[in-house]
Amino acid sequence: MVKNVLCFIHPDMSWIRDNSMTWSQRFCAHVLTYGEVPKHVAFIMDGNRRFAKKNNVEKQTGHLRGFDKLAETLQWCLNVGITEVTVYAFSLDNFKRTQEEVDALFDLAREKFKRLLEEIDKLNEHGVRVKVIGNLQKLPEDLAKLIAESMLFTKNNNKAFLNVAFCYTGHDELTNAFNYICNGIKNKDLEESDLSVEIIDNCLYTYPSSPPDLLIRTSGETRLSDFMIWQCSYSYIYFTPVLWPEFTAWDFMAAVFMYQRNVRSFIRYKSPTKQLSLRAKQFVESVQQQRLNSLNAIA
Repeated sequence: MVKNVLCFIHPDMSWIRDNSMTWSQRFCAHVLTYGEVPKHVAFIMDGNRRFAKKNNVEKQTGHLRGFDKLAETLQWCLNVGITEVTVYAFSLDNFKRTQEEVDALFDLAREKFKRLLEEIDKLNEHGVRVKVIGNLQKLPEDLAKLIAESMLFTKNNNKAFLNVAFCYTGHDELTNAFNYICNGIKNKDLEESDLSVEIIDNCLYTYPSSPPDLLIRTSGETRLSDFMIWQCSYSYIYFTPVLWPEFTAWDFMAAVFMYQRNVRSFIRYKSPTKQLSLRAKQFVESVQQQRLNSLNAIA
Protein backbone atom coordinates (compact mmCIF):
# COMPACT_ATOMS: atom_id res chain seq x y z
CA MET A 1 0.00 0.00 0.00
CA VAL A 2 1.16 3.52 -0.70
CA LYS A 3 2.20 5.10 2.61
CA ASN A 4 1.93 8.76 1.67
CA VAL A 5 -0.52 10.73 -0.43
CA LEU A 6 -0.58 13.83 -2.52
CA CYS A 7 -2.30 16.87 -1.15
CA PHE A 8 -3.40 20.41 -1.79
CA ILE A 9 -1.82 22.24 1.10
CA HIS A 10 -0.12 25.50 2.03
CA PRO A 11 2.24 26.63 -0.78
CA ASP A 12 5.40 25.96 1.23
CA MET A 13 4.49 22.33 1.91
CA SER A 14 4.80 19.20 -0.17
CA TRP A 15 2.08 17.26 -1.97
CA ILE A 16 3.57 14.18 -0.27
CA ARG A 17 2.51 14.07 3.37
CA ASP A 18 3.32 11.88 6.37
CA ASN A 19 0.78 10.20 8.62
CA SER A 20 -1.01 12.72 10.88
CA MET A 21 -3.32 10.29 12.69
CA THR A 22 -2.99 9.79 16.43
CA TRP A 23 -2.23 6.28 17.69
CA SER A 24 -5.88 5.78 18.69
CA GLN A 25 -7.05 6.89 15.24
CA ARG A 26 -4.55 4.58 13.56
CA PHE A 27 -5.81 1.71 15.72
CA CYS A 28 -9.44 2.38 14.77
CA ALA A 29 -8.49 2.74 11.11
CA HIS A 30 -6.78 -0.65 11.29
CA VAL A 31 -9.93 -2.20 12.80
CA LEU A 32 -11.96 -0.82 9.87
CA THR A 33 -9.75 -2.70 7.42
CA TYR A 34 -11.24 -5.97 8.70
CA GLY A 35 -14.57 -4.92 7.22
CA GLU A 36 -15.48 -4.24 3.59
CA VAL A 37 -13.54 -1.11 2.63
CA PRO A 38 -14.85 1.04 -0.24
CA LYS A 39 -12.46 1.09 -3.18
CA HIS A 40 -13.52 4.51 -4.42
CA VAL A 41 -14.74 7.40 -2.25
CA ALA A 42 -16.05 10.76 -3.47
CA PHE A 43 -16.24 13.98 -1.45
CA ILE A 44 -18.36 17.09 -1.80
CA MET A 45 -16.10 19.39 0.21
CA ASP A 46 -18.72 21.86 1.39
CA GLY A 47 -18.49 24.51 4.08
CA ASN A 48 -15.34 26.53 3.36
CA ARG A 49 -17.17 29.86 3.15
CA ARG A 50 -19.26 29.16 6.23
CA PHE A 51 -16.08 28.21 8.07
CA ALA A 52 -14.57 31.57 7.08
CA LYS A 53 -17.65 33.45 8.27
CA LYS A 54 -17.77 31.46 11.51
CA ASN A 55 -14.13 32.29 12.25
CA ASN A 56 -14.30 35.88 10.96
CA VAL A 57 -11.65 35.38 8.28
CA GLU A 58 -11.63 36.03 4.52
CA LYS A 59 -13.28 33.56 2.15
CA GLN A 60 -9.89 32.87 0.56
CA THR A 61 -8.59 31.69 3.93
CA GLY A 62 -11.55 29.34 4.22
CA HIS A 63 -10.78 27.85 0.80
CA LEU A 64 -7.11 27.46 1.74
CA ARG A 65 -8.08 25.59 4.90
CA GLY A 66 -10.32 23.42 2.75
CA PHE A 67 -7.42 22.47 0.50
CA ASP A 68 -5.32 21.75 3.59
CA LYS A 69 -8.03 19.41 4.85
CA LEU A 70 -7.98 17.51 1.57
CA ALA A 71 -4.34 16.64 2.27
CA GLU A 72 -5.23 14.90 5.51
CA THR A 73 -8.31 13.23 4.11
CA LEU A 74 -6.47 11.62 1.21
CA GLN A 75 -3.93 10.24 3.66
CA TRP A 76 -6.71 8.81 5.85
CA CYS A 77 -8.16 7.10 2.78
CA LEU A 78 -4.92 5.31 2.08
CA ASN A 79 -4.61 4.34 5.74
CA VAL A 80 -7.73 2.19 5.42
CA GLY A 81 -6.96 0.92 1.92
CA ILE A 82 -8.96 3.34 -0.25
CA THR A 83 -6.84 4.03 -3.31
CA GLU A 84 -9.19 6.16 -5.43
CA VAL A 85 -10.70 9.47 -4.38
CA THR A 86 -12.77 11.97 -6.35
CA VAL A 87 -13.31 15.47 -4.96
CA TYR A 88 -15.62 18.28 -6.05
CA ALA A 89 -13.24 21.24 -6.17
CA PHE A 90 -14.98 23.75 -8.48
CA SER A 91 -18.44 23.56 -10.00
CA LEU A 92 -19.39 25.34 -13.20
CA ASP A 93 -22.07 26.93 -11.02
CA ASN A 94 -19.29 28.57 -8.98
CA PHE A 95 -18.81 31.03 -11.86
CA LYS A 96 -21.92 32.73 -10.45
CA ARG A 97 -19.90 33.83 -7.41
CA THR A 98 -18.09 37.16 -7.29
CA GLN A 99 -15.21 37.55 -9.73
CA GLU A 100 -12.92 38.22 -6.77
CA GLU A 101 -13.70 34.84 -5.21
CA VAL A 102 -13.41 32.98 -8.52
CA ASP A 103 -10.04 34.59 -9.21
CA ALA A 104 -8.86 33.67 -5.70
CA LEU A 105 -9.83 30.04 -6.25
CA PHE A 106 -7.99 29.97 -9.58
CA ASP A 107 -4.90 31.53 -7.97
CA LEU A 108 -4.97 28.86 -5.28
CA ALA A 109 -5.25 26.12 -7.92
CA ARG A 110 -2.29 27.63 -9.80
CA GLU A 111 -0.13 27.43 -6.67
CA LYS A 112 -0.99 23.79 -6.06
CA PHE A 113 -0.49 22.57 -9.61
CA LYS A 114 2.80 24.46 -9.88
CA ARG A 115 3.94 22.68 -6.73
CA LEU A 116 2.77 19.37 -8.16
CA LEU A 117 4.91 19.86 -11.25
CA GLU A 118 7.91 20.56 -9.01
CA GLU A 119 7.35 17.19 -7.33
CA ILE A 120 6.53 14.99 -10.29
CA ASP A 121 9.36 12.58 -9.47
CA LYS A 122 7.97 11.98 -5.98
CA LEU A 123 4.45 11.48 -7.28
CA ASN A 124 5.64 9.02 -9.89
CA GLU A 125 7.71 7.19 -7.27
CA HIS A 126 4.56 6.68 -5.19
CA GLY A 127 2.50 5.76 -8.26
CA VAL A 128 -0.04 8.58 -7.83
CA ARG A 129 -2.15 9.51 -10.83
CA VAL A 130 -3.85 12.91 -10.92
CA LYS A 131 -6.83 13.35 -13.20
CA VAL A 132 -8.87 16.54 -13.52
CA ILE A 133 -12.41 15.93 -14.74
CA GLY A 134 -14.39 18.82 -16.14
CA ASN A 135 -14.52 21.38 -18.92
CA LEU A 136 -10.94 22.68 -19.10
CA GLN A 137 -11.84 25.05 -21.92
CA LYS A 138 -13.64 27.21 -19.35
CA LEU A 139 -10.37 27.81 -17.47
CA PRO A 140 -7.74 30.52 -17.97
CA GLU A 141 -5.17 29.31 -20.48
CA ASP A 142 -2.24 29.23 -18.03
CA LEU A 143 -4.18 27.22 -15.43
CA ALA A 144 -5.45 24.77 -18.05
CA LYS A 145 -1.85 24.27 -19.17
CA LEU A 146 -0.68 23.47 -15.62
CA ILE A 147 -3.52 20.99 -15.19
CA ALA A 148 -2.89 19.32 -18.54
CA GLU A 149 0.82 18.91 -17.76
CA SER A 150 0.02 17.45 -14.34
CA MET A 151 -2.30 14.89 -15.90
CA LEU A 152 0.10 13.94 -18.68
CA PHE A 153 3.11 13.54 -16.37
CA THR A 154 1.23 11.17 -14.03
CA LYS A 155 -1.01 9.35 -16.54
CA ASN A 156 0.89 6.05 -16.35
CA ASN A 157 0.77 5.73 -12.55
CA ASN A 158 -1.56 3.10 -11.11
CA LYS A 159 -1.16 2.78 -7.32
CA ALA A 160 -3.29 5.70 -6.10
CA PHE A 161 -5.75 7.88 -7.96
CA LEU A 162 -6.97 11.40 -7.28
CA ASN A 163 -9.73 12.74 -9.51
CA VAL A 164 -10.34 16.48 -9.12
CA ALA A 165 -13.69 17.71 -10.45
CA PHE A 166 -12.83 21.23 -11.63
CA CYS A 167 -15.13 23.31 -13.85
CA TYR A 168 -17.46 20.35 -13.55
CA THR A 169 -21.14 19.49 -13.29
CA GLY A 170 -22.81 16.14 -13.87
CA HIS A 171 -25.09 17.62 -16.52
CA ASP A 172 -22.13 19.03 -18.44
CA GLU A 173 -20.39 15.64 -18.24
CA LEU A 174 -23.44 13.80 -19.57
CA THR A 175 -23.92 16.37 -22.34
CA ASN A 176 -20.30 15.90 -23.38
CA ALA A 177 -20.73 12.11 -23.46
CA PHE A 178 -23.98 12.32 -25.45
CA ASN A 179 -22.33 14.62 -27.99
CA TYR A 180 -19.56 12.07 -28.57
CA ILE A 181 -22.10 9.26 -28.95
CA CYS A 182 -24.35 11.25 -31.30
CA ASN A 183 -21.38 12.15 -33.48
CA GLY A 184 -20.29 8.51 -33.42
CA ILE A 185 -23.66 7.40 -34.79
CA LYS A 186 -23.69 10.26 -37.32
CA ASN A 187 -20.22 9.27 -38.56
CA LYS A 188 -21.20 5.57 -38.55
CA ASP A 189 -18.57 4.71 -35.94
CA LEU A 190 -21.46 3.40 -33.82
CA GLU A 191 -24.78 1.74 -34.55
CA GLU A 192 -27.98 2.37 -32.64
CA SER A 193 -27.71 -1.20 -31.36
CA ASP A 194 -24.52 -0.13 -29.53
CA LEU A 195 -26.43 2.33 -27.34
CA SER A 196 -26.36 1.14 -23.72
CA VAL A 197 -25.58 2.16 -20.16
CA GLU A 198 -22.08 0.83 -20.71
CA ILE A 199 -21.31 3.03 -23.72
CA ILE A 200 -22.34 6.08 -21.69
CA ASP A 201 -20.15 4.91 -18.79
CA ASN A 202 -17.20 4.67 -21.14
CA CYS A 203 -17.67 8.17 -22.58
CA LEU A 204 -17.83 10.02 -19.26
CA TYR A 205 -14.99 12.20 -17.97
CA THR A 206 -14.41 9.66 -15.19
CA TYR A 207 -13.67 6.68 -17.45
CA PRO A 208 -12.11 4.19 -16.67
CA SER A 209 -12.80 4.71 -12.94
CA SER A 210 -15.42 2.58 -11.26
CA PRO A 211 -18.38 4.43 -9.69
CA PRO A 212 -17.83 5.67 -6.12
CA ASP A 213 -18.80 3.15 -3.46
CA LEU A 214 -19.18 5.93 -0.89
CA LEU A 215 -20.03 9.61 -1.31
CA ILE A 216 -19.44 11.95 1.65
CA ARG A 217 -20.85 15.46 1.81
CA THR A 218 -19.99 17.84 4.62
CA SER A 219 -21.68 20.99 6.02
CA GLY A 220 -25.16 19.57 6.59
CA GLU A 221 -26.42 20.00 3.02
CA THR A 222 -28.33 16.93 1.81
CA ARG A 223 -28.14 17.18 -1.98
CA LEU A 224 -25.72 16.17 -4.75
CA SER A 225 -25.34 19.64 -6.32
CA ASP A 226 -24.95 18.12 -9.79
CA PHE A 227 -21.93 16.04 -8.75
CA MET A 228 -21.48 12.63 -10.43
CA ILE A 229 -25.24 12.23 -10.75
CA TRP A 230 -24.82 9.29 -13.15
CA GLN A 231 -22.02 7.50 -11.30
CA CYS A 232 -23.54 7.77 -7.81
CA SER A 233 -26.78 5.94 -8.66
CA TYR A 234 -25.86 3.07 -6.32
CA SER A 235 -23.35 4.79 -4.04
CA TYR A 236 -23.86 4.92 -0.28
CA ILE A 237 -24.32 8.60 0.55
CA TYR A 238 -23.21 9.93 3.92
CA PHE A 239 -24.14 13.44 5.00
CA THR A 240 -22.45 15.08 7.97
CA PRO A 241 -23.13 18.53 9.53
CA VAL A 242 -19.40 19.15 10.02
CA LEU A 243 -17.93 21.96 7.90
CA TRP A 244 -15.26 20.68 5.53
CA PRO A 245 -12.24 22.45 7.10
CA GLU A 246 -13.33 20.98 10.48
CA PHE A 247 -13.72 17.42 9.15
CA THR A 248 -11.70 15.02 11.33
CA ALA A 249 -10.36 11.49 11.05
CA TRP A 250 -13.16 10.43 13.42
CA ASP A 251 -15.77 11.91 11.08
CA PHE A 252 -14.15 10.11 8.16
CA MET A 253 -14.07 6.77 9.95
CA ALA A 254 -17.71 7.19 10.99
CA ALA A 255 -18.63 7.48 7.31
CA VAL A 256 -16.65 4.35 6.41
CA PHE A 257 -18.22 2.48 9.34
CA MET A 258 -21.73 3.42 8.21
CA TYR A 259 -20.86 2.27 4.70
CA GLN A 260 -19.75 -1.09 6.10
CA ARG A 261 -22.95 -1.45 8.11
CA ASN A 262 -25.17 -0.80 5.08
CA VAL A 263 -23.19 -2.07 2.10
CA ARG A 264 -25.04 -5.39 1.85
CA SER A 265 -28.42 -3.67 1.66
CA PHE A 266 -27.66 -1.74 -1.53
CA ILE A 267 -24.80 -3.50 -3.31
CA ARG A 268 -27.17 -6.16 -4.62
CA TYR A 269 -28.95 -3.52 -6.71
CA LYS A 270 -25.89 -2.84 -8.84
CA SER A 271 -26.48 -4.03 -12.37
CA PRO A 272 -24.01 -6.43 -13.97
CA THR A 273 -21.82 -4.86 -16.64
CA LYS A 274 -22.47 -5.88 -20.23
CA GLN A 275 -19.66 -6.33 -22.72
CA LEU A 276 -19.30 -3.72 -25.47
CA SER A 277 -19.20 -4.80 -29.08
CA LEU A 278 -15.84 -4.61 -30.86
CA ARG A 279 -17.11 -1.57 -32.78
CA ALA A 280 -18.12 0.16 -29.52
CA LYS A 281 -14.75 -0.65 -27.94
CA GLN A 282 -12.95 0.93 -30.88
CA PHE A 283 -15.18 3.97 -30.59
CA VAL A 284 -14.37 4.36 -26.88
CA GLU A 285 -10.67 4.12 -27.67
CA SER A 286 -11.06 6.89 -30.23
CA VAL A 287 -12.87 9.10 -27.69
CA GLN A 288 -10.08 8.63 -25.16
CA GLN A 289 -7.48 9.36 -27.83
CA GLN A 290 -9.28 12.59 -28.74
CA ARG A 291 -9.20 13.64 -25.10
CA LEU A 292 -5.52 12.80 -24.83
CA ASN A 293 -4.83 14.80 -27.98
CA SER A 294 -6.70 17.76 -26.46
CA LEU A 295 -4.52 17.56 -23.34
CA ASN A 296 -1.37 17.48 -25.46
CA ALA A 297 -2.60 20.52 -27.39
CA ILE A 298 -3.24 22.45 -24.16
CA ALA A 299 0.11 21.48 -22.65
